[in-house]
Amino acid sequence: MTPTRLPLRLLRSNAFPFLIRRSLALLVALFLLLAPRPALASLTTNSYDGNIFALYAGNGSLVPPRSTLAQARADHRPVVLVFYLDDSADSKQFAPVLSELQRLWGRTVELIPLTTDPLQGLADQGADDPVHYWNGTIPQVVVFDGDGKVLLDANGQVNTTTISAVLSKATGLEPAGGERATSTRSFNELNSEVVSGS
Repeated sequence: MTPTRLPLRLLRSNAFPFLIRRSLALLVALFLLLAPRPALASLTTNSYDGNIFALYAGNGSLVPPRSTLAQARADHRPVVLVFYLDDSADSKQFAPVLSELQRLWGRTVELIPLTTDPLQGLADQGADDPVHYWNGTIPQVVVFDGDGKVLLDANGQVNTTTISAVLSKATGLEPAGGERATSTRSFNELNSEVVSGS
């Protein structure tokens, strides 16, 4: 193949510098689109950063929940129902607690984290409907025993020790690994983890 030559009249005209400028502008635009950007996620702001459990607790397996409240109640399984929002700083800070609960109780109880956006304005359909228990705050934790009785209904930053004590009462079991005092520790600007006290 022989290289393509631009016609001499194109090189002498004003069109050639225009094509060079246009090509350079396209290259700069492409670079800006593909260049890495700093993360804008923040644990302490009410900004939408994506799945808070994957981002702030390192555990994207919590959502969607594997069961509905109605199914868990029909199976007589203890339930931890959590209401949250992905764009809430309080929910982001609570995410590691739910991840730790999954580690401690995942095989024994049903963890059902629900974002409250789809619940807005829905009519209460009774005891099997999460709307029946949501009081309009986030995060909110509701713990049920196997008979569907509410053992805990708490708002805000409820720690794993409190929830585990209620789950022990509901199941008659101790959490996997034993019960220890825990707290949340941040290990970088995005992620945090629940750690045991000594």
